[in-house]
Amino acid sequence: MPRRSTQEWIRLSLRTPGILIFGMVFAPCGWILNLTSTVAPNWRVLNEIPNIPANEFIQQGIWEICRGSTTNTRIDCNLQDTTYFGNQIIEVAQGLMVASLIVTLIGLAVAIPGVRCWRDRPNWVVAGLGGLLIFLSGVMTIIPIAWYTHFLNDIATVSPTVNVDVGYCIILGYIGGIFEIVGGFVMFIGICRCCGGKNRGEIRIEEVTGARFGNRKQPPRRVEVPSLDRPRSLASSSVPYSKDSMDEDVSFPRAKSPAVRTDKSSYSGRPYDADL
Repeated sequence: MPRRSTQEWIRLSLRTPGILIFGMVFAPCGWILNLTSTVAPNWRVLNEIPNIPANEFIQQGIWEICRGSTTNTRIDCNLQDTTYFGNQIIEVAQGLMVASLIVTLIGLAVAIPGVRCWRDRPNWVVAGLGGLLIFLSGVMTIIPIAWYTHFLNDIATVSPTVNVDVGYCIILGYIGGIFEIVGGFVMFIGICRCCGGKNRGEIRIEEVTGARFGNRKQPPRRVEVPSLDRPRSLASSSVPYSKDSMDEDVSFPRAKSPAVRTDKSSYSGRPYDADL
């Protein structure tokens, strides 16, 4: 297929393309969720721990461990557990989650100049590269989250009787990673024109000109009507009868002619009230 030049395409609107708006909204939302998942100590929750009261539980994250109770809101953090933090998955999760946050910020910094906020046309290459970085940051978030969830019950548990529950950081991490993957991918597909240019909001110039001139309303067709020859009077009147025939044949009573006015000086009769 021959490659078309950019001059053969025209944008349908000067607004920012929808795929760029979609990515620029989803990426910051995913970054906030990933940040919460990284710093919060709630990747998993341990209940029914031996030698600990039944109303107490332990929350474990990738940076610290906290102990809480169902009877009060007080939480004690900075608990030490060398066995837990010495696990390989914890070290990998720490590095990938921090790297994901940094790569997301770099991707946004790259994508912002490519989005058409102050120019007529977006820089699709720059915006696409920013979307690719955001996509990779989402992948770096999903990897440790999925790995941790897979080995949730096998990461340095104290006893087989301990009840292990998924923490809210796992859920936030999944949502944030999916936001970044979807937003970055949608922005990246703008780097190449596809779907007939609909992903960029563009259309071929020949299609615009063809629709403008091809669909023009045709003028009504003129129909020649044969003229009818009618007899005309000597005065070149368009009426096929004369004035005398009108005076002779009428189907309605004519108005009476006004009476001839008489001179008051020659009238010698008695005047009436109407004459005064």
